[in-house]
Amino acid sequence: MMGKILRFAHPDMPVCYNRLAIRHYENGNYGEAEILLQKCLKIEEYLLGKEHPDIAATVNNLAVLYARQGRNGEAERLFRRGLAIEERYMGTDHPDTAASINNLAVLYEKQGRYREAESFFRRGLVIEENTLGPDHPDTTASMNNLAVLYAKQGKHEKAVSLFQKAWNIVKKAVPHNPNAEIIRKNHNSIRRKFCGTKEAGGSF
Repeated sequence: MMGKILRFAHPDMPVCYNRLAIRHYENGNYGEAEILLQKCLKIEEYLLGKEHPDIAATVNNLAVLYARQGRNGEAERLFRRGLAIEERYMGTDHPDTAASINNLAVLYEKQGRYREAESFFRRGLVIEENTLGPDHPDTTASMNNLAVLYAKQGKHEKAVSLFQKAWNIVKKAVPHNPNAEIIRKNHNSIRRKFCGTKEAGGSF
């Protein structure tokens, strides 16, 4: 059946499969989402080749699905494949490359691989600061994620410092920065826990 689909594959088919897969994923229908993403990937590989830059999005979507299911080995393999494609075609300092780096960092953090997670979070943050700017929502989200990881590792001074940096950025952008509330809460939590200081920011 798949061979027949491939023979009559149209370039628009992967887009349709991807959109439908995302809908199933959001509804918790992971089995259906996986089937659609695998079909999408096979069609893209058939039409474009296994290393084409347009394949990276599907590879990463499938990796996210596997990570949600706890299939960490499969997820890591696909995240790394997507990252390699993006580095090759978009460069090592592209925002999309940073997003894939951050996906790997999150996966490592969930597995307790904190040293690897920190390395990837730091690398992704540098790219985002240089390409998107320090006040971009993606950049402040990465600051928050890295600060949380610092706290998990007991690196409290680094965590407090980075939360403070992130808060100083997002409080100027409220309500336009979607990360403001979570950064404020995390910042206040770690200040109370480790510094015994008053809360930052107050109400919005």
